[in-house]
Amino acid sequence: MIEVHNLTFGYSSKDEANILRGVDFAAQTGKLTAVIGTNGAGKSTLLKTIMGILKGKGDIWINGKPVAEYTRKEFSSAVSYLSQDNDCRINLSVFEVVMLGRMEALSFRVKDEDIRATEEVLKRLNMQELASRNIMELSGGQRQLVFIAQALVKEPRILLLDEPTSALDLQKQFKLLTLLKRLTQENQFTTLVTLHHLDLAAKFADEIIILQKGEVYIQGKPHEIFTESIIEEIYRVKTKIYMDEQGVPHVIPLEAITRLQKLGILKSHNKKAALIYL
Repeated sequence: MIEVHNLTFGYSSKDEANILRGVDFAAQTGKLTAVIGTNGAGKSTLLKTIMGILKGKGDIWINGKPVAEYTRKEFSSAVSYLSQDNDCRINLSVFEVVMLGRMEALSFRVKDEDIRATEEVLKRLNMQELASRNIMELSGGQRQLVFIAQALVKEPRILLLDEPTSALDLQKQFKLLTLLKRLTQENQFTTLVTLHHLDLAAKFADEIIILQKGEVYIQGKPHEIFTESIIEEIYRVKTKIYMDEQGVPHVIPLEAITRLQKLGILKSHNKKAALIYL
């Protein structure tokens, strides 16, 4: 579980320049919590501050214990973090890069359990054929999967993932988030992930946090968060919300519906047809 109380961060001493302003929320164990919001809302900064990469003011608790009371080794073992930057200029194979995720456990002699853990996570992500490839030879999407594997290989209790689907095609986005949700439930991870695509957040998140100007605007379940009034308030776009057969909300911009009507594709505000077409 992650608990954040009155978390503030800024690069200057002026309060009005703060990127995070008194952030309060809880992310539950066994749940995938998505953080959404416009560009510059503070999503990446929030994860970096929880990780201690950026030094904020406020209280952060991990699994019932203040972060300040963790040793560096304890915190590293408990928490895995994936940044948006997947650039890598190192002459190592995919297998070696993933195994480095177990660095706290590694010694000069690699243990069989480290090899088995690396093989298992590569298999889960269907990446066995990439194991011997040099990471510098891979595409951006492939590298993204390598670093996701590195985050998973040490079997953390907390996962902090910043836009993990950003470099992936649509099929891999769905496969990855399906896997992350299943692992979160099966292993009782606490998974906090920033996402750009609203439909992905609606489909896969158990809870959603909307950040607006460095503050928590609202937190709740997807069907509570995705309303036409909230989306317009945050994103300044008029939308229609379509609820599918599984109770998952989908956000459809009115502009898109109007455009399809003008093209003669839609004869009325048929939200389901618009969703399928888009």
